[in-house]
Amino acid sequence: MSTPTTAFGAGPLSRAAALIHTLVTVEALLLAAAAPGLAGLFLLGPDPSNLPLAAVCLLPLGPALSAALYALHHRDRDLTELHPARGYWRGWRLNALPALRLWAPLLGWLTVIAFTLTHFSATGLPGWWAVLLAAIGAGSLLWGAHALVLTSLFTFRARDTARLAAYFLFRHGRATLAAGSLLVLTAAGTALLTEALPALLAAPLLLSLLHGSRAVIAETREDFTV
Repeated sequence: MSTPTTAFGAGPLSRAAALIHTLVTVEALLLAAAAPGLAGLFLLGPDPSNLPLAAVCLLPLGPALSAALYALHHRDRDLTELHPARGYWRGWRLNALPALRLWAPLLGWLTVIAFTLTHFSATGLPGWWAVLLAAIGAGSLLWGAHALVLTSLFTFRARDTARLAAYFLFRHGRATLAAGSLLVLTAAGTALLTEALPALLAAPLLLSLLHGSRAVIAETREDFTV
């Protein structure tokens, strides 16, 4: 009897190599696509008055993140059939404008919240307003995580994507909690290690976001697409 053999490129080591290759490629392309804005961001000082400029610098990051999510979601597990760069640029062409339609308003809203909090003493508002604003900002980031996944993998109108992202905030609490955990982990790593950490680990973080959003993706595909 002949012993069955695993085809080249289908074994566990090959799949691990394929994943690493995909992550490294997507990470490099993400940084390249967002480089103009990130370069400007690192040149800005930590003064709160630079918050509007920082938001402008972050505009290219939205389409870059969306393209990365698309490429990671459609990645091939076979080492002999890897085209992560092709998937990334296809995702960028498909999703750049849809992602920007949601990313730009979210950045503007978060900038208003951050600017208010950094100048809170001048507002004359009671202290609980600061807590409320911080909670609204955190909720907006979680909504943005769902919206980014949806706009990267599906073709909806911007307002429909926004509504679905708000719906899934409470519909799939586990996915929202997973996204929140990633945000906390990223914030802690940035504060304790380096501001460049989120950029350097963007691809693994986005892969984790996709993994945590499996229920959201499955329900969207089953109930909201033809």
